Amino acid sequence: MNISIAEAKAKLSELVSRAEAGEEIVLTRHGKVAARLVPPASPDLLPRIGALKGKIRIADDFDELGPEWDEYVK
Repeated sequence: MNISIAEAKAKLSELVSRAEAGEEIVLTRHGKVAARLVPPASPDLLPRIGALKGKIRIADDFDELGPEWDEYVK
């Protein structure tokens, strides 16, 4: 949607609501693009699956306690 800045001043609340709903609003001045009102970026709710693949290694003896723990596990 293209709208002049003068008209956008009068309808700012409506334009923000439309942008929140996913619409891109182009603001013009003298027929030329001056700015864009765009929808907010959606946050990534989950981290990218596999992003650390090959970067983390768990040792084979990860769950084995060393001799320094003997007095605590009696």
